[in-house]
Amino acid sequence: MDVFTMLLNDPVVFSAAIGLIVLFGICGYYVYYFIKHIQESEQK
Repeated sequence: MDVFTMLLNDPVVFSAAIGLIVLFGICGYYVYYFIKHIQESEQK
């Protein structure tokens, strides 16, 4: 539980965690986007 309380109480750790969540969200979107367009181009 020490890591969880550090995450909630330390603003630097909290903002870094939010930044990583946003980064992985953007990466996931790009993976979805490129896979979708690759599959659409193969169907043509």
